[in-house]
Amino acid sequence: MNSMLIVFLIYTLAVFGLAIFSNKLLKSKGFMSEYFLGSRSLGVWAFALTFAATSASGGSFTGFPSLIYTYGWVLGLWIASYMVVPICTMGWLGKRLNQVARISGAITIPDVMRDRFHSRGLGLFTVLIILFFMIFNLVAQFKAGSVILKTLLADVDLFRNAGLSLEAWTSTIPFLATSMGGEYLLCLLVFGLAVIFYTTYGGFHAVVWTDVMQGIVMVFGVMIMLPLAIYQVGGLGNATRDMAQMVPPRTGDLQFSLTEPTDQNLSLNSKHWLVEAIENAEEGQPAHNIYRLKARIDISAGESTGETLLEGKPSTVQVLKIMTPHEIERIYENHQEDPDFFTITSATFNPTDFQTTNEAGEVEDFYPVTEDGKPLRGTYVSAPGADPSSNKGFLPIAVAVSFFVYWAFSGAGQPSNMVRLMAFNSSMTLKKSITTVAIYFTMIYFPLVIIFCCARVLMPGMEAESDRIMPAMTVLLTQNANVPWLAGVLVAAPFAAVMSTIDSFLLMMSSAIVRDIYQRNINPEASDKTIKRVSFTSTFIIGLIAMFFAIDPPQFLQDIIVYTGGGLATCFLAPVVYAIFWPKCNKQTIFASMAIGLGVHFLCHILGLMFNGEFLSPYKVFGFDPIITSMVASFVGGLIVGKLFPAPDEALIRKYFGKNEG
Repeated sequence: MNSMLIVFLIYTLAVFGLAIFSNKLLKSKGFMSEYFLGSRSLGVWAFALTFAATSASGGSFTGFPSLIYTYGWVLGLWIASYMVVPICTMGWLGKRLNQVARISGAITIPDVMRDRFHSRGLGLFTVLIILFFMIFNLVAQFKAGSVILKTLLADVDLFRNAGLSLEAWTSTIPFLATSMGGEYLLCLLVFGLAVIFYTTYGGFHAVVWTDVMQGIVMVFGVMIMLPLAIYQVGGLGNATRDMAQMVPPRTGDLQFSLTEPTDQNLSLNSKHWLVEAIENAEEGQPAHNIYRLKARIDISAGESTGETLLEGKPSTVQVLKIMTPHEIERIYENHQEDPDFFTITSATFNPTDFQTTNEAGEVEDFYPVTEDGKPLRGTYVSAPGADPSSNKGFLPIAVAVSFFVYWAFSGAGQPSNMVRLMAFNSSMTLKKSITTVAIYFTMIYFPLVIIFCCARVLMPGMEAESDRIMPAMTVLLTQNANVPWLAGVLVAAPFAAVMSTIDSFLLMMSSAIVRDIYQRNINPEASDKTIKRVSFTSTFIIGLIAMFFAIDPPQFLQDIIVYTGGGLATCFLAPVVYAIFWPKCNKQTIFASMAIGLGVHFLCHILGLMFNGEFLSPYKVFGFDPIITSMVASFVGGLIVGKLFPAPDEALIRKYFGKNEG
């Protein structure tokens, strides 16, 4: 553990060293262009790796592994189009967007929109959309970084004690209380402030240089984890056969009491197991029921039942019930002497997953079963995979098609990627970078599917905290291989992905405020010194706001990332395409395209809240993800509205297209 922490600390210090060196460049060049765009000087490796590292976010190394672990091999289809993201994003938009940005002198996407159409209102509208969606994405990234750091420090006594003290101190403060625990909150404070500091201090070049280093660390980490996972699981064929026999765990409420009163105060949480002996178990069936807690429950010294109340029932808590017989046996054999294992009696389990309401208003349980009523096996190795909220499975064909479109085109529509496209130095750099990034993504995403399918076999029951599976798997693999120091390098891979995304998003949001609100609308004559002070302040404050909302975040990071990625793509892809390729495009086209995309995307999620009970579980028109519906609406709606208004001034067309388009 000490060697792992030392390696990780060296990596972290290197990040801060790059930020300090980058800050020196700010003193020798124009502040705005250097701080927010690196003076448009990125070469092949810097451009390719900063683009890749920004795209491969905390979702890629935390949310994506969580979904692989939860749903199995079908995630290979879910992520399949990510390898063509560079072609769609860099090849389609890169050269032309870079030209338009250089003509106008634009530093941000709102800059491009404002100057392309000479519209202050359009620039401000663009800023508001960016700020709205990006704050949600930052919350997801801050959670990812904090979860990774918490896993790394889990066995350090000083850290655990500090976490307990912080939890006791904050439990009475409403806006600091969190269901994630004091250890998570401590990691959020340390990690969040560190990333905010180096981004604020170093600017764009600090982000780019750390992205290059982090990009190398990410692919290096994945390439090491892959053979370790395959070897420790006994080969890929063995892992697949094992998964084919697995049955998804059940979520439900468990009312229980300990077999013996505890002699000390207990605070049980998602790392603890509950074991119930089965009397007169049938031959060939497990002799135990095994549950993993999903929520916290407190049991006082001398008591056998807890203080948590659920629907008026004492000692009732949300749990996962393991359903696969050989998993139950393996967990019991591996953990029966573990201090995190507690034996219980008088257990009453009430399933709450895989339920729907029929036309008569009755609740039906549709937990996947065969015709003779036995649990259905094979859902982890075949499409569409099991889904605890739908009997259609996780990835029915319409959703699979949606996500093939989603990754390719949502990547093209992300303002954070577009800013990178404004910063490369030549067309040759762009061409070489497309190939480089496509290969890079292939070396990351396909191995991740294999690694975390192996994790299903090596680490059962992690659905209770599946967003922690990446760092947990890293620690397990290196400990089993007897090279614990290597965990410091491997944990740095997901940590690097999170940091590289947070710093890019922070800088993009800060530039939108400083450049597009303050400098261009409030104080156009502001000095470099004033701009610098406002830039540092806004970057820091935005980071603090995102940290605050990350104190008690949603369970699945990838849900937030899909929501924000889809929202940004539907608001920006069509408008940017029209702005840079259509000479006669007018500002009404852009306004309508953004507003319609935003409205349809938001409506799908509101309908999801009404019909599915969750805002992040959207309503799917004809089974397709909202990005399909809203992107089509954005392109078509913008075109129809734009045709109702005259073309822009001839001088404006000549400025950006170099000829008379009248």
